[in-house]
Amino acid sequence: MLTTDSHKDIVIIAVATLIVIVIIIIGSSVELSAQGCVAIRTVGGLNTMEHSMMHGMMNGMMHDSNAQKMVEPKWDLNINGRYFKSYKHFNGTDEQTQRVAEGTDVRNFSRTMDIFLVRKLNEKWSIGFDLPLLYNERSSLYEHLGNTKGNPRFATFSQGLGDIRLTAYKWLIAPKQGAKGNLLGGVGLKMPTGNYKAEDIYNYKLGTNTLTRKGPVDQSIQLGDGGWGLTLELNAFRQLNNAFSVYGNTYYLINPKGNNGVSTARGGIASAAAIKYTSDVMSVPDQYLLRAGTNWTSNAFTLSMGARYECIPAKDLIGDNTGFRRPGNVLAIEPGANYSYKNFNFYLYAPVAIRRERPQSYPDILRTNDTKVFSRGDAAFADYTISLGFGYRF
Repeated sequence: MLTTDSHKDIVIIAVATLIVIVIIIIGSSVELSAQGCVAIRTVGGLNTMEHSMMHGMMNGMMHDSNAQKMVEPKWDLNINGRYFKSYKHFNGTDEQTQRVAEGTDVRNFSRTMDIFLVRKLNEKWSIGFDLPLLYNERSSLYEHLGNTKGNPRFATFSQGLGDIRLTAYKWLIAPKQGAKGNLLGGVGLKMPTGNYKAEDIYNYKLGTNTLTRKGPVDQSIQLGDGGWGLTLELNAFRQLNNAFSVYGNTYYLINPKGNNGVSTARGGIASAAAIKYTSDVMSVPDQYLLRAGTNWTSNAFTLSMGARYECIPAKDLIGDNTGFRRPGNVLAIEPGANYSYKNFNFYLYAPVAIRRERPQSYPDILRTNDTKVFSRGDAAFADYTISLGFGYRF
C-alpha cells in the first residue's frame, strides 16, 4: 500500500520528468548552441552516475517512516534530458567561419531523454538499464539542391528508441566503508535496438525540375549504429574534506562491427570514389568519454567544475575501420549544480567547448594515400550542451 510520502514522491517524479521534457522543447525553440555532425551518441547513465550512484549509494540511507529505522535503497531511477544544436564547422582544429557567413552550414538539433534504472544486488554489485529516446533534426543545403547561394534549406528528421545498454557495476570497496573515496567499475552490453536505417525525404534537381526521393538520413541523426558493442566504465571520487571532493569518469564503447551496410547516398547512387574509399556505407565507430573535476558541497547544494573530453576516433580498437564516419573530439569545461531533497537529487550540467577537432577519417587516409593529395572533410560541432535531470532512490 502506498504511503502519503510515496504519493508525494510519485508526484515529484512526474513533475520533474515533465520539467525535463518542457525544457528540452523550449531549448529547441530558443536555439541553444551545442555537439553535432560528429555522431557522439548519448552515454546515458554515465552522465548521471556521479549524481546518483556516487551521491546516492555512497550516502543514500533513507528513512522508513513505518519501521522507524534506516534502510538502504535498492533502486535508483534517473531521468536525464540533453539538448544541443551544432552549426560551427571545423576542418582539423580550424573553424570554417565562411560556412555560417555564407549560410551553407549544416545544423543538427538533438533532443535526448535517457531513462536509467539501477538495481542494487548487494553491497558491491548492481545492474543498470539505460533506455534512450531521441528526436533529431538536421537541416542543410548540400544534401538537397546544393550549396549554391539562393538555394532553399531543407530538413530531415529521425525519432524513436536508441540503442539500449545493460551494465553490471561493482564498487571496489563496499560503500559504507568507502565513504571517503571509492572506485566503481562497469562492464556493459550495448544492443542495436535503435533504427540505424531511418529514412526521410531528400530534394534533388533533374534538369530544371526539383524532385524528391527517400533515403537514409545522415549518420549523425541515425537512432542507432546497427552493431553490438561492449562498454567499459570506471568512476571514482575522493572526499578531500567536509566541503570539497574530486571525481573522475571514463567510458569506452567498443564496436567490433566495421560498417552496417547503410548507404550514404541519400537515396541516390554512390559515386565510384565513395565506393573505392569505402565511404559509400556507414561505419559503426567506437567512442569514448573522459571527465574529471571538483565538487563543493554546502548542505543540500553541490557546485562542480570540471573538464570533459568526448571523442569518435578515426580507428577502432577491434575490427576494421571501413565505412563513412566523421571522427572528431571535443574538449570542454563542464560547470554543474546539484540539489538534494530527501531521496531525490536534481542536477544541471552545461559543458562548454574550448577546443574542437575533425581529424582525417579512414576514407580520408585512403584517398590521401591514393591521390598523394591531402584530404580531410569537415564536421559541425556545438558550442555547448545542456544536460539536466534528476535521480530518485527507493
